[in-house]
Amino acid sequence: MADSNKPESGGLGQAISNFFAPVAGFGVTFGNMFRPTVTEQYPYVKHPTPPSYHGRHQLNRYPDGLEKCIGCELCAWACPADAIFVEGGSNTPDEQHSPGERYGRVYQINYLRCIFCGLCIEACPTRALTMSNDFEIAGPTREGLIFTKEDLLAPMREGMLAAPHPMREGTTDRDYYKGEITGPTTDQVEWVKANRPEDETLTSAAKAAKNGTVVTS
Repeated sequence: MADSNKPESGGLGQAISNFFAPVAGFGVTFGNMFRPTVTEQYPYVKHPTPPSYHGRHQLNRYPDGLEKCIGCELCAWACPADAIFVEGGSNTPDEQHSPGERYGRVYQINYLRCIFCGLCIEACPTRALTMSNDFEIAGPTREGLIFTKEDLLAPMREGMLAAPHPMREGTTDRDYYKGEITGPTTDQVEWVKANRPEDETLTSAAKAAKNGTVVTS
């Protein structure tokens, strides 16, 4: 019969272990207290992202100001997260937003769903959709993370003429796709001047058309 008064094997070591158990986890803390800090000082110090970084999307324009998006919805079909909603519209002589017959009337990207995989970029046939290096898209509300077409459109560059306006005279949509459009023409400027005389892009576009300036998109 075993002696009940005999201490169990390893009793002293177990007692010491139990004594230091509540503070054992602080060993990691104390071991790192005097090491150099590696904390990123964001947002005060921002490190540049690589050129291939997948950030916020951008809807691009042609050098004359027409939109590249043709409302084909291929980006929405390619999205594995169902984060993109596109609704196409028909161009008319008075409302020509992009070359050809169609344009993206409604365009939304839900950044609550987007996984930034870039499949939508690969699916776009006109290079209308690209991804920028902007990663600061957080917001205080869920509604604010659903970006609309106005949020995604690239800013107007110097010399561009805001759409809608007719295509460059004597050209087809293929000429736009092949990159043969370098800027607005005098006829396009005159059309906007007659239909939207208050347009803020008229001055720079008229100057670019007169001087034959090549506008980068």
